[in-house]
Amino acid sequence: MDKLSNKVAVVTGASKGIGAEIARELAAAGASVVVNYASSRSDADKVTAEITDAGGKAVAIQGDVAKMADVQRLFSETERIFGPIDILMNNAGIYQFGAIETVSEEDFHRHFNTNVLGVLLATREALRHFASAGGSIVNISSVVSRFAPPENALYVATKCAVEGITRSLAKELGPRNIRVNAIGPGVVETEGTHAAGIIGGEFERQAVQHTPLGRAGRPNDIAPVAVFLASDDARWVTGETLFASGGL
Repeated sequence: MDKLSNKVAVVTGASKGIGAEIARELAAAGASVVVNYASSRSDADKVTAEITDAGGKAVAIQGDVAKMADVQRLFSETERIFGPIDILMNNAGIYQFGAIETVSEEDFHRHFNTNVLGVLLATREALRHFASAGGSIVNISSVVSRFAPPENALYVATKCAVEGITRSLAKELGPRNIRVNAIGPGVVETEGTHAAGIIGGEFERQAVQHTPLGRAGRPNDIAPVAVFLASDDARWVTGETLFASGGL
């Protein structure tokens, strides 16, 4: 319970799926958690209620990470409520698979605005609110950056960008005692992957075939990795992408 005691964490895109489970795990480890959401207020309130009912501290704050004004408000509200932050989890992301012939300019900007620009804007603003002792930034990437499945070029491109950003920022922010790492989940069963037809479809079947541990992941397979990277247990780890993919 005390691994993250007295720490303040912001989790973007935390109203459901992996982000929601990361928020719950951070709170269980003792952190005060901001459950950020773009549009799903009821889902964010549910996650917040689950945390507070279990004795933790959490608040839901709306904000689209692709919009600078929203990001500024997110972090100013966080500091007003909880004080300086120690942990940023850049989890917000979108995905839509399809052949290259289906990719439009709108698809490109929508994916890169959330998955890449969102990481940059949130990190940029978070730096103004980090505690003086430094802290930890964890970016959620994906195993697709290495697995690179077909009909996935746009999403793969965003996650390769996230990993490059992670390595660069680790070097830039290391002197400020801010560690920057990424997690690369494999196929994880969430509301989003169900809605996209990934779970129960051919994509899941093929991915599981190539996964030594023989199943799709669950959010609670990923969240403890995030807690590790956020904690002092990972004090000598920065600039890394840790794949939590069952070996995929």
